[in-house]
Amino acid sequence: MPSESAAAHPSAFETDVPARLDRLPWSRFHWLVVVALGVTWILDGLEVTLVGSLAGAIEKSPTLQMTPTQIGLAASVYLAGAVLGALGFGRLADRYGRRRLFSITVGTYLVATFLTGFSWDFWSFAFFRFLTGAGIGGEYTAINSAIQELIPARKRGYTDLAINGSFWAGAALGALGAVVVLDPALFPPDIGWRVAFVIGGLLGIVIIYLRRHLPESPRWLMTHGRPEEAERVVREIEERVAAEQGCRLAPVGPARLGLLRDHHHGLWDVARTLFVEYPRRSVLGVVLMATQAFCYNAIFFTYALVLTTFYQVPAEQVGWFILPFAAGNFLGPLILGRLFDTLGRKPMIAGTYALSGALMILTGFLFERGSLGAVEQTLAWSVIFFFASAAASSAYLTVGECFPLEMRALAIAVFYAFGTAVGGIAAPALFGALIETGSRVEVLWGYVFGGGLMLLAAGTELWLGVPAERRPLEEVARPLSCVD
Repeated sequence: MPSESAAAHPSAFETDVPARLDRLPWSRFHWLVVVALGVTWILDGLEVTLVGSLAGAIEKSPTLQMTPTQIGLAASVYLAGAVLGALGFGRLADRYGRRRLFSITVGTYLVATFLTGFSWDFWSFAFFRFLTGAGIGGEYTAINSAIQELIPARKRGYTDLAINGSFWAGAALGALGAVVVLDPALFPPDIGWRVAFVIGGLLGIVIIYLRRHLPESPRWLMTHGRPEEAERVVREIEERVAAEQGCRLAPVGPARLGLLRDHHHGLWDVARTLFVEYPRRSVLGVVLMATQAFCYNAIFFTYALVLTTFYQVPAEQVGWFILPFAAGNFLGPLILGRLFDTLGRKPMIAGTYALSGALMILTGFLFERGSLGAVEQTLAWSVIFFFASAAASSAYLTVGECFPLEMRALAIAVFYAFGTAVGGIAAPALFGALIETGSRVEVLWGYVFGGGLMLLAAGTELWLGVPAERRPLEEVARPLSCVD
């Protein structure tokens, strides 16, 4: 029976879809979600690492003839595209569904990355990088939303962090690929980096195939007035899981959710939710996203330039130095991720931000004093980003689970966009300019600033953090269409 409040609304209905999804045992269906959607982060890691690892070769390209500042600017243009893509595709993902956007965003990435390999000057390279960023930014919103909505609450934190950490599996692939394509015995100097981008674009075809087997998010369907479709999708998922487990699923608890079938919300409702209903969460989301964006984009987009400028590492060897860095970043969320679901969000998020910030400042001073060689510098970065990777992944987890279902993709987009615009877009260009001075002191102050921002984020999490571990999404943030 509907509750009295729900009964007062002719269009109201009750559903147990969230409880049924959260009680499912882990299965091949969940692995399909992880692989088909999580591959987005591998692509992003591949893209970012390719530009970082190939920076030396692109700088020396007789066709492009780019300076270190222009390489940093191209990275900023990529991030600007990601910001606009996240905002545009994020709004569409909330309005038209997660699944519909999958092919569009990965298709944008595929075409733009392929065309990057045929760039003829700095401006064409920057334009294609902008479009590539738009596709990846759109992926962030739809993919993170769908993953959180399909994974059981008890494993949401670990799964989300591990998937976000898979960025670094892509980084490792990009690093190895860079070593191969920059080998002068295999490709001429101005051809190798082009081959890398063309191959990266072709990988998108595999992703489109995998995603054909994923359903629309039942949570999105139920909050958009389509409870019958949500029921059908959940029933099909349950049948797949039960057949795989070879037994009947556990009974569903009594928790039911009352929703309005004809609820509509606009941008004004989104703004009111962010800044009136959840102002503390909004401040938290901005700080977490902006600080990790500055830290990561500043260091990683200029990684190769530091190695080639201060340590005289040959451009074709940079990929070998990125491998241990990528390993530390990948292992961080994988090893620490379960603690976000057991010890809790607040202590783990604050702890990872604080450790990475403090270690970054310490490493900056060692770099300025010349106490580190290329190998020691790489090992230091690997340790720092073991913690920073988990921290950055937790930022996406936080902004995804702390706001209502109907605006989840746009909320991720808004905080990603604002955080990247404030903390990320300027960072590569700034560090590129600092490195171009050839002064270790100038670069030190960049490291101190980035580490200080991470410490600020740790304090903000202790103050405003939300204990969302193991709780249903609808309990963490009440849906906009919910009735009592």
